[in-house]
Amino acid sequence: MEAILINTSGGLTGGDVIDWSVAAAASTRLSVTTQANEKIYKASSGTASVSTHITVDDNASVHWLPQETILFDQSSLNRRLDVDLAESAEFLAVEAVLLGRRAMGEAVVNGFFRDRWRVRRNGQLIHAEEMRFEGEIAQMAQAAAVLSGQVAFATLFHTGPLSESMLPKLRECIRNAGGASYWNGKLIARIAAPTGFELRKILVPAISVLRNGAPVPKVWHI
Repeated sequence: MEAILINTSGGLTGGDVIDWSVAAAASTRLSVTTQANEKIYKASSGTASVSTHITVDDNASVHWLPQETILFDQSSLNRRLDVDLAESAEFLAVEAVLLGRRAMGEAVVNGFFRDRWRVRRNGQLIHAEEMRFEGEIAQMAQAAAVLSGQVAFATLFHTGPLSESMLPKLRECIRNAGGASYWNGKLIARIAAPTGFELRKILVPAISVLRNGAPVPKVWHI
């Protein structure tokens, strides 16, 4: 099955709250995506919040494939992803972020963005990460240890029986745009690109690799 999430407000600003909940019963297959990019607009006060909780039962699979999140200058977003997996569950997650839209002459100079992931299998934590940009984002992004001036970036995460075998093909897709590693039953890749378009050219085939050859959801091309 495939689910398409729709934010009818067309974007988020300070104080807005969205909570998504996804559950896949035993031996089911579910892909979840979004109708379009999520836009995070300038916040005069407060911080937008997006929380997602995903549960995947035995022999089930969830592919969490939202389209890119676009941060605008002086936006403020706190995002959280919590995943609970059964022993034999498969899970794929892709989260991509654009710091403005370069083709539209937009740039993010200041703002706040926090991204928190927690993935558990049988109640045991198998993956945790925290990303935080606060204040002068444009200046921070210039650092080689951050984005080296790139404005589009993504994290890909996969855990399942085929994770390790996917690593060589995933690295072929990414090449010099990032890196990918496998350890402790999970495959993780980081990608950075100068524009959203360049990022998509890498993401689309990379996602297909992690979906064992299946294409990205059709809404990605609309």
